[in-house]
Amino acid sequence: MLKITEIFHSLQGEARDAGRPTVFIRLTGCPLRCVYCDSEYAFYGGEWLHIDQILEQVAEHGTQYVCVTGGEPLAQKRCLELLDRLCEAGYQVSLETSGAVDISGVDTRVSRVLDLKTPDSGEMERNLWSNLDVLTPHDQVKFVVCSRADYEWARAEIRSRELENGLDILFSPAWGDLDAAELAAWVLEDRLNVRVQLQLHKILWGDVAGK
Repeated sequence: MLKITEIFHSLQGEARDAGRPTVFIRLTGCPLRCVYCDSEYAFYGGEWLHIDQILEQVAEHGTQYVCVTGGEPLAQKRCLELLDRLCEAGYQVSLETSGAVDISGVDTRVSRVLDLKTPDSGEMERNLWSNLDVLTPHDQVKFVVCSRADYEWARAEIRSRELENGLDILFSPAWGDLDAAELAAWVLEDRLNVRVQLQLHKILWGDVAGK
């Protein structure tokens, strides 16, 4: 059983598969409290569902792509079993995780989108840096950038840890805090090998839950 906030069909708004029709499975609960969080409604509540029930609901949408998100989905131990089952069912699966929880047990068929926390997030000290040791080219690393200071910190981290070599690195401006064009200018000026990404779902629908 897993506690689920919602299961819904929408366009993937971020990361490598942005724009693809995707089924989202949002698990309830998160041990972090990032200042820019846009899914606080997933901290509490939810409904207990058996993994078989979850897969049945996913299948109803007839979509190949599935994103498991939260909250922090890995805060629920049975999330690993859900990811395994989704892969076995033939879905292309991505996992959105904060980077504060060990990802080494996640099925390697899953594209792990590791959201490393910047200083302005308020949760930088929660980053579990050992997660970087198990990443593969199939995975992605994301930085939500709130300010110039955040940008400089992220730039220093990717260079000192040589993250630009073989990984998709995503720089996302914090919605409402940093102008996307400004972030793009910094990336171009520094010739960083990263992707500047916008939150497509917010551009299309604004701050609407379940989109």
